[in-house]
Amino acid sequence: MKIIIKHTFVTLMLLSFVACSTFEPLDENLAGDERLNFDPAFAEGLLLNAYEGMSNQLLFNDSATDDAVTNYLSGFRRMATGEWNANYAVSSRWGQYQYVLYINKFLTVIDQVEWKFDDETNDLIKQRMYGEALAMRALRHFWILQEHAGVGTSGKLLGVPYITEFLDKDADFNIPRPEFAETFEKINNDFNEALEYIPMDWDGDISKQPARYSTSDVNRYEFIFGETQDGRINGRIIKAFQAKLNLLAASPAFLDGSGDYYQKTSTILAELLNDNGGVSGLNPTGHYDFYDFNIGTKVFPEVLWRENVANTFTWVEQQHFPPSLNGEGRLNPTQNLVDAFPMINGEPFSKNHPDYNPANPFQNRDPRLRRYILYNGNDLDSRIVRTGVGGGADEIDKVQFRSTRSGYYLKKLLDPSVTISANGNISASEKMNVYLRYTDLYLMFAEAANELGGPDNMVNGISARAVIGAIRQRAGLDAADTYLAGITSKEAMRTLIRNERRLELCFEGHRLFDLRRWNMLDDLTDIIGSKYNGSQYEEFVVEPRLYPDNANYAPIPQSELVKFDAIEQNIGW
Repeated sequence: MKIIIKHTFVTLMLLSFVACSTFEPLDENLAGDERLNFDPAFAEGLLLNAYEGMSNQLLFNDSATDDAVTNYLSGFRRMATGEWNANYAVSSRWGQYQYVLYINKFLTVIDQVEWKFDDETNDLIKQRMYGEALAMRALRHFWILQEHAGVGTSGKLLGVPYITEFLDKDADFNIPRPEFAETFEKINNDFNEALEYIPMDWDGDISKQPARYSTSDVNRYEFIFGETQDGRINGRIIKAFQAKLNLLAASPAFLDGSGDYYQKTSTILAELLNDNGGVSGLNPTGHYDFYDFNIGTKVFPEVLWRENVANTFTWVEQQHFPPSLNGEGRLNPTQNLVDAFPMINGEPFSKNHPDYNPANPFQNRDPRLRRYILYNGNDLDSRIVRTGVGGGADEIDKVQFRSTRSGYYLKKLLDPSVTISANGNISASEKMNVYLRYTDLYLMFAEAANELGGPDNMVNGISARAVIGAIRQRAGLDAADTYLAGITSKEAMRTLIRNERRLELCFEGHRLFDLRRWNMLDDLTDIIGSKYNGSQYEEFVVEPRLYPDNANYAPIPQSELVKFDAIEQNIGW
């Protein structure tokens, strides 16, 4: 016992000594700004921050439109039913400015960092990343503009502040909004300058190198601009977003066809689409599922820009599988959307159509309906889902926060082979965040080309009719598409293009912004559902759409206006 006490005493003395010496608090060993100048990886981290929080196909903002509702009180549901305001700016992208500041900070140190010891290699790396920074700065501003551009309280069409400097914490953030055209030009100028530094593809092909690198060492160029950079923004992606920028400007809610924005949109896209094989380049199967790809080679012909493939996306199935498959059934497609799918012969859906069957209105319909939406009697990997009488937990409103409210469940984007056990265990599924895909570009081209000269207006060998025909044929509609063939006016083709865009891109985050740029969000009315009563389907109102006249221009968050009085709010908020 004496030995134990002695040893304990010695131990306590030692701990006391250590506590008074070794563990005395030291100055914080935190990396400061100076590290940016000598640590290339640390400095590049600023640029890589620009690739965080990207807008992708898993926004699930469809419940703010006429395409879906949710079975819980989501922010987008509240937005669509009258609660959207400057204090509750649900879809705000004002926070994208944080990424702009990361980029601008990177641009302040890019010349001070020694990226490589070899001077030529160092200079090439610096130029490549300079181009990336400009492109990503433009892209972030484009997303802010897409959300917050609008007619201000002054009656002028306003853009958003374009920030080209790093603003420290004590800088003046009270920056007024310029007119829309000024923001447009600054975004476009950054995109154009970036194209001088970035190749069309990350393949190291010297035959496609920007002119400024024409005298560069071939081996160095191939190394710095090769496949190892795949996944970063490239020239092809920049041009696609330039087209999106021009189409936004041309749209009815903004400059409404004035200027040459439709022409620029169609010209840019015709170049990209012809590089993709023209109309024949439409991938024969599309990219409907976002998990159906060649795992071994990672070949995604439909996808232009994406994040790395990962098996961390099973939350999509957990949230959206119907309750009979142990999911939460969150996003419920609407009858409004179901009615937008044409009959198999290409004619618009109608209950007066000779092929309409009231006992089974899903017969003789566009095959995309079966691929995209779980309706009563449809299946997930041979697992039948019943949403009508006798459907159990899958019936309308049967289980709060799990069952459908509309009579439909989401199918598109879900991996049907996934299984979820009752205790929550879930099988793996590889997926990817998609930022840009070709079908979107083809539909953008069709819209712009038609607005310029109608269905058969040719822009570099492609017409709106040819694009829409190829998309509908790919979807599985009858080859003899007499409905499309009978369209002769710009107005009728516009209606069809908008509907095809709605169908092809449903549940990918596009519809909310399309409705707004078309000046149509405030036209939405009631959302309709449908319930099978055992013999036929009965329609009912699920919830209203309560958007004010000014809804096509989103509010600037009130918290920003309180802090910065130079910022002008959009009208009506």
